[in-house]
Amino acid sequence: MDTPRTGIDSRLADRMSMAEQHEYLRSKLSRRRVIRGGAAVAGAATGTGLLGSSAYAEGTTQAVPAQSPALLTSSATAHVDGSLVAPFGRHLAFGADPQTQIRVSWQVPLAVNKPFIRVGVKPWDLSRKIEAEVRPLHTAALTSALRAVDQYYLHAALDGLHPGTTYYYGVGHQGFDPATAAAFATIGSFTTAPAHSDKFVFTAFGDQGVSYHALANDSLILAQNPSFHLHAGDICYADPAGSGQSTDTYDARTWDQFLAQTESVASRVPWMVAVGNHDMEAWYSPNGYGGQDARWTLPGNGPDAAKLPGTYSFTYGNVGVIALDANDVSYEIPANIGISGGTQTTWLDKRLGELRNKAGIDFIVVFFHHCAFSTTNQHASEGGVREAWVPLFEKHNVDLVINGHNHVYERTDALKGGAVSKKAPIGTTVHSERDGIVYVTAGGAGRSLYSFPVPDSYEGHVADLDSVDTYHWTKGAVKATETVEWSRVRYTGYSFLAVEVEPARPGQTAKLTVSALAETGERIDHFVVARTAK
Repeated sequence: MDTPRTGIDSRLADRMSMAEQHEYLRSKLSRRRVIRGGAAVAGAATGTGLLGSSAYAEGTTQAVPAQSPALLTSSATAHVDGSLVAPFGRHLAFGADPQTQIRVSWQVPLAVNKPFIRVGVKPWDLSRKIEAEVRPLHTAALTSALRAVDQYYLHAALDGLHPGTTYYYGVGHQGFDPATAAAFATIGSFTTAPAHSDKFVFTAFGDQGVSYHALANDSLILAQNPSFHLHAGDICYADPAGSGQSTDTYDARTWDQFLAQTESVASRVPWMVAVGNHDMEAWYSPNGYGGQDARWTLPGNGPDAAKLPGTYSFTYGNVGVIALDANDVSYEIPANIGISGGTQTTWLDKRLGELRNKAGIDFIVVFFHHCAFSTTNQHASEGGVREAWVPLFEKHNVDLVINGHNHVYERTDALKGGAVSKKAPIGTTVHSERDGIVYVTAGGAGRSLYSFPVPDSYEGHVADLDSVDTYHWTKGAVKATETVEWSRVRYTGYSFLAVEVEPARPGQTAKLTVSALAETGERIDHFVVARTAK
């Protein structure tokens, strides 16, 4: 039986890799009688296009989209007075060195000329002006219900900054200058990582999307005054299915809504993202990450920035952070399984060793999308992660692992070899050097919630439960049932993590105080990860 959208055998739909889906979509749409738009629109902006001319070699339908300030326009309206075009969706990221490198990204609803960023240490003196890179992104009409969309993402790399310094910035283009009184309200700020370790806070969650719950979490995160934020994948849900099948489709305009929603936080707090299954969008590139490349500028210091843009690392104070692309090892959703050819896992082993031996680094935090350990009815645990990466986490004594994928909060005891090495009730202290690793699922950022097979158990509402009957994914997307004893805290609600990092002098005890906060502000879990400082 053919699927309504693709016209291919439904039995083959879940067997197509992301690269095969990309080839299918391009081939399907190139057979239509179309107008070659897009390239002319991209040419109206000054900068380097991510997709370049090859992206438009196969002509795609250039439809006139609905008129909205958050939607994109056709080439007929590309030449608009720049004073009438306001930037939106600003978001920051660290470069490979957070002490000296910041990446600023933003969006404009129309093509503009000569985009730039102004930077200075005073909000009234943005004397440093840097040209911005333009990455136009064209999305074809993938279904009859959608229209073709053109989006314009702009990026500026700020290098040679001073550690521990607050900078002010404004983004603009010809006709719109943040240094003028009319645009002064668009000034943002950021602070580079300090040269020496000091107490700081970072936050984390996954599975956000666009919703009032997502907005509420953003507001609470800003109140923590974090030095950076970790997003563990499934960022905006432009692809609501996320099944990695050829029947998946996506509405690119959802990204406009998401970036506008997130701007209040991400314009001042580096927003470090990992990729999830909903972030694979086959139209743009064979690996599904062409859209990600257009919208984000990440450190790019992983094993293969072109193939795995969501795999990278950075250090901040006494914490080393690693982002991974779990689509590469997922048995449940195998559209990109094996995409790295094993290089990601090899790089992870090497990078973990480097961080563990690096002077001044006490803690290693790893974040990625698919859960190593979770008990929800919907996704539970990813066996591919357990097989490929958990042994490396234990080999190098990782201190904290943060996941998304399951839209709840869940936290394990301290684990070694997949079993409880130390029970970790709420409020406990885990000495990661000897006790093992705590795994946290923080997927309650804003998307619709999942469920557990057993009652919730969280701060003030502890359930007396010794074990949970659940499952994990094995090769071939097969569920293997298991009974586990490590599910210590469960909360069916919207929430996020706030982690307070407390350095210490060599030989004394450094701490990560991890708190889970509901969107009401109520604390639902807290524990401490301790380690002897170097």
